[in-house]
Amino acid sequence: MDPKKSSQNPELGQPLLALQDPPEYSSVGFPPSESYPSTSGQPVQQYGAPTAPGLSTQGPYPEQTVVTVQPPVNVSFTPLDKPEPDYLCYSIFTLLCCCLPLGSAALVYSITTRDANMFGHQPIASRNSRMARILNHFSVAIGLLFWLIIVIYVTLFVIVVTN
Repeated sequence: MDPKKSSQNPELGQPLLALQDPPEYSSVGFPPSESYPSTSGQPVQQYGAPTAPGLSTQGPYPEQTVVTVQPPVNVSFTPLDKPEPDYLCYSIFTLLCCCLPLGSAALVYSITTRDANMFGHQPIASRNSRMARILNHFSVAIGLLFWLIIVIYVTLFVIVVTN
């Protein structure tokens, strides 16, 4: 049985693919390869980048060099561009000791100030730092006022009960 001819699959009754040689391509419509200009004395290279005279490459492809370039990182601070204070410790103190809602808001602004400083966003860091400081000051004022009212109330209660 000739493998180049098609045959039938005895189980399914379907024809198998015919094994044939690839067709011959004609050069109709294409100029012959001799019509291309060639450089005298230099080897003809078919693929890849042109080589300099006197260099030879192995095989049809020239040897390639891979260069990896990493982008520069712009996180450095110049003396004029110093990071803004984030008031993180102050925010934690006001969160725990003075006023919980304002202290937690100040803590959020402190953390976003730290992130903006890390990524070099100076206007955002400045705005968030100022807001964290303002919220911390209000939190301390409210906490002091609260404790002052409690102390006055307890002392008045003690005075009234003892009389």
